[in-house]
Amino acid sequence: MRAAPVPEMMVAPAFDPAGSSRDAIGASTLANKGLNIRHGTILTLEDINVSFDGFKALTNLTLYIGVGELRCIIGPNGAGKTTMMDVITGKTRPDNGVAYFGETLDLTQMSEVQIAQSGIGRKFQKPTVFEALSVFENLELAQKTNKSVWASLRAKLTGEQQDRIDEVLHTIKLDASRNRPAGLLSHGQKQFLEIGMLLVQDPQLLLLDEPVAGMTDAETEFTAELFKSLARKHSLMVVEHDMGFVGSIADHVTVLHQGSVLAEGSLEQVQNDERVIEVYLGR
Repeated sequence: MRAAPVPEMMVAPAFDPAGSSRDAIGASTLANKGLNIRHGTILTLEDINVSFDGFKALTNLTLYIGVGELRCIIGPNGAGKTTMMDVITGKTRPDNGVAYFGETLDLTQMSEVQIAQSGIGRKFQKPTVFEALSVFENLELAQKTNKSVWASLRAKLTGEQQDRIDEVLHTIKLDASRNRPAGLLSHGQKQFLEIGMLLVQDPQLLLLDEPVAGMTDAETEFTAELFKSLARKHSLMVVEHDMGFVGSIADHVTVLHQGSVLAEGSLEQVQNDERVIEVYLGR
């Protein structure tokens, strides 16, 4: 178990950091932001335990996410997926165990706000946007999380901020809807807008909970392409039940069951694992 952030300590990576050009690009980008990822691992969870009134939500959970990796997390309801993300974002404190962002940031000692400011962004299953505000105003507000809503909207954007919002609008394909009230967007477009609200904050690690639930086939296909492009600059953890979607994006798949890792590997490997078939996929 990792007891302290010692520079010499090697953290076991979840995959070979030199395995693809995408990974190398991600490592370079994150290193420039000051996050210590010298060993190619952006998230380390070791022996995490969480109990709620005697119920064990997580049991000795150990997981590593590599820099620039797009990891999919699957598993039956009650497997601990949401609790795991709650631990990563500081919403839930583990009973014990180790949780590090990069090599030196101990997530168990940080507040939710500190964790968000350090570069971890989370998107919940149901999109949460300011429906009375325009698409542009939602992105503008997301850039200025340290101010009140109206003070943020009255403040003048810098050229760099304006350019960043324009870039994100193009990335999420909402250029033409920039002045449209967010409440008038389709469900899928609201999902894209919320992803954009995370992107303008430039997070190093994105946690995405069932992002394609309720989307059309076309929207799901676009989301897959979007996530694969984002993984060149970010690390992504995607919790999803849509196995077709998982197969179209995943570098690596982790299966959770009863609060622990049941299996890991490529989608083909976990789909052929008898334990996974029995508890989750069926025949």
